Amino acid sequence: MKRYVIYTRVSTEDQGKSGLGLEAQRRDIDIFLANFSEEPWEVIGEFQDILSGKSDDRPQLATALKLVRETGAELLIAKLDRLSRKVSFIASIMDDKRVRLRVASMPFADNFQLHIYAALAEQERDFISKRTKAALAIAKEKGRQLGGLRDATMKRNAAIQEKAAAEARKVMQIVGPLRQSGQTLASIAGTLNDMQVATSRGGQWTAMQVKRVLERSSAL
Repeated sequence: MKRYVIYTRVSTEDQGKSGLGLEAQRRDIDIFLANFSEEPWEVIGEFQDILSGKSDDRPQLATALKLVRETGAELLIAKLDRLSRKVSFIASIMDDKRVRLRVASMPFADNFQLHIYAALAEQERDFISKRTKAALAIAKEKGRQLGGLRDATMKRNAAIQEKAAAEARKVMQIVGPLRQSGQTLASIAGTLNDMQVATSRGGQWTAMQVKRVLERSSAL
C-alpha cells in the first residue's frame, strides 16, 4: 500500500487561524490522491507549520521527515514553495536517499525537474526584487512621479517586452539542458507540461513550440 505523510505550510499566524491558503493546499493534495496516486493508499501523518518560507527552522516538517524516514512513506506537499523558497533547502531534502518527495500540483515531476523549477522560481523572485529596487531608485533620482498617458504606454510596452524576454530566458534554462542531453522535442514539451510551465499564451507545449523556442534562442 502506498503511504503518504502530508505537509502544509502557511506564512503567518493569521493564515493559520483563518485557514487562508490551507484550503487551497488541501484541495490540490486531494486532487492528487484521487487522480494520480497509486492504489491503494493511506495517509499516515499530517503536519503543518505556520512560518515564513524563508525560515529553515520547521519543527513540524522535521517531525514529518522523521516519520517518512522511519516508514518509507512519501512526503506529499501541495506546491514546491510550501516546502521552502530556498533552492538549497529543497535540494538538501531531495538529496536525502531516505526521503521521496511528491508535489501534488506537479504529479509527474521527478527530482531533476523539481530542482530546475525551484531554481527558476528563486531566480525570478530575486530578479523581481532587484527590478523593483532599481525602478524606485531611478524615480527618486529624477525627483518626480512618472505619469501621463505617454509614460503609462511606455511603461506598459517595456513591461510586455521584459516579460517576453524573461519568459524566454526561463524556458531556455529548461529546454537547453534537456535538448543537450538528447531529449526529443516532444519529450521536452511533455516535461514542460508536467512542470506546469505555461506557454506565453497560457496553453500547453507542443514539439513545434519547443522548436520555435530553440530557433529564437539561436537567433539572439
